[in-house]
Amino acid sequence: MAVEYKDYYKLLEVPRTASQEDISRAFKKLARKYHPDLNPGDPKAEAKFKEINEAYEVLKDPEKRKLYDSLGPNWKEGQNFQPPPGFENVRFHSTGFGESGLGGSGFSDFFEMFFGAPGFDVGGAGFRDGAFGGQFGARRARGQDAEVPLTLTLEEAYRGGPKTITVQERQVGPDGRRHFAPRTLNVTIPAGVKDGAKIRLAGQGEPGVGGGPAGDLYLRVELAPHPVFKVAGNDVIYDLRLAPWEAVLGTSVRVPTLEGEVDLKVPPGISSGQKIRIPGRGLGTKGQRGDQLVRVMIRSPKNLSARERSLWEELARTSTFSPRT
Repeated sequence: MAVEYKDYYKLLEVPRTASQEDISRAFKKLARKYHPDLNPGDPKAEAKFKEINEAYEVLKDPEKRKLYDSLGPNWKEGQNFQPPPGFENVRFHSTGFGESGLGGSGFSDFFEMFFGAPGFDVGGAGFRDGAFGGQFGARRARGQDAEVPLTLTLEEAYRGGPKTITVQERQVGPDGRRHFAPRTLNVTIPAGVKDGAKIRLAGQGEPGVGGGPAGDLYLRVELAPHPVFKVAGNDVIYDLRLAPWEAVLGTSVRVPTLEGEVDLKVPPGISSGQKIRIPGRGLGTKGQRGDQLVRVMIRSPKNLSARERSLWEELARTSTFSPRT
């Protein structure tokens, strides 16, 4: 029985001497590129995603990798590898999981022949072969973690609290084929959560195989653009427009915050670009909440009446202020 050899190192684009860290990094990079959620309706991307998952399933496991490396010199892609005598007696019995927990549509014949696909039991009396140094048997595997973006308004991120979201997940239909279906989840947003933060939902990721536990689902926070505020780290920035005389003489104005409007005292002599701090009105959690920074933007009048122009000209003649010294 001839089985086509699969070059797992080539699939992950790493040399055979790659470290476990190199293999992990390569897998994550390729998984992001070919993930079906990011390539909907693209069968080539889904097939590639399946292949790199299969390769990683072997190369991430030192024992499986050692077994794989022991296959000998026939490693070039496209060659047919002839298993040693006795492999024809190895029987695979489906336990109802026709697909891997990694999102593909099952492992290749090559993988199943030598490693046993997750969700499959190897029948017989427990085949052992000294050349390959391993006992072939059923494997219980935890489902893979998944990550999806979660878009929040700045107000939602600041306040936190319950939120209902809908995610698209792959499910196995009655025909054994995977398809996308919506799933509704109720989550609690931590107050002050920042852009790029991840919220972990334990056990909500890819289902396990062979009776293994499900993986986790991570919600990656993405803050939607805000019409009023900007965000810099933990701080929220608001641009306050002032007339020249307000900046010179000082004033009191009402400014918006994420908790409603507050009265703000502007000291006299403030310059454009200077900031006034409102403590504790930014993002962040656990005693690390940022502030709201009110950034002064001085605006000059353009359409002057004759009287206004005369007053500005008089001020220019009499003032001793020099902005460039």
